[in-house]
Amino acid sequence: MINKKRILVLAPHTDDGELGLGGSIARFVDEGKEIYYSAFSLCRRSLEPGLAPDTLEIEVKAATKILGIPAENLRLFDYDVRHFSSFRQNILEDMVVLKKELKPELVFLPCSSDLHQDHQVIHNEGLRAFKDASILGYELPWNNLNFQTSCFIKLQEKFVMKKLEALQAYKSQSHRAYLNEGFIRGLATARGVQIGCEFAEAFEVMKVIY
Repeated sequence: MINKKRILVLAPHTDDGELGLGGSIARFVDEGKEIYYSAFSLCRRSLEPGLAPDTLEIEVKAATKILGIPAENLRLFDYDVRHFSSFRQNILEDMVVLKKELKPELVFLPCSSDLHQDHQVIHNEGLRAFKDASILGYELPWNNLNFQTSCFIKLQEKFVMKKLEALQAYKSQSHRAYLNEGFIRGLATARGVQIGCEFAEAFEVMKVIY
C-alpha cells in the first residue's frame, strides 16, 4: 500500500497531521513521495490570550517545512474549531476539490474511534470524498479509547527526530501534554516493539486499493 506515490494528509486542526504521522511523513519525503497536507482549522479560538490570530498558520507552515513538505503542497482552511459539524457539507465540497486537484492515491485521516467532534467530521467526510483512494486512520491516543493497530510503518531514529523537530515549531502548543518528547518517543518505541523494530507509527486500515 505504501508504494503509493501521491499522498494526502487530512488534519482537522494544525498539528494533528504531525502528531499522527510526522515520522511517516518524514520517511515518505525521504523516499521521494509526493506529499500534500491539508488542515481544516487554524484554531484561532483555542489560542492562549495575547497570541496573534495567525499564530497557528505560521506554526503549521514552519512545521510542514521542517518535515519536507513543499509550501505549495500545503492547503489551509479556517473552519471554526469544535464546530465542524455545522459546516459538514462545505468541508465535503472542499475535499472533493482536493480530490480533483491532487488525485491522491493514499489518504491519511483521523481513525474511526477518535472522540473529538471535529476529527469525526474529517473522518466521515474523508471516507465519502476519497472513494477511489486507499485510506489509513492515524492515532491520537488522547482522543482514542481504543485503536485498531492494523498497519505499521517502520521508522528510523532520524524520522522520529524530524517529527520532534516539526512539533517544536508549535510553540503556542508547548503546554500540551501530548507534545512532550518523552510521550512522542515512547509511543514510537511501543509501536516499534509490537513489530520487532526500534520505532514505528501505527494506523487503522480503512480501505486498501491495489
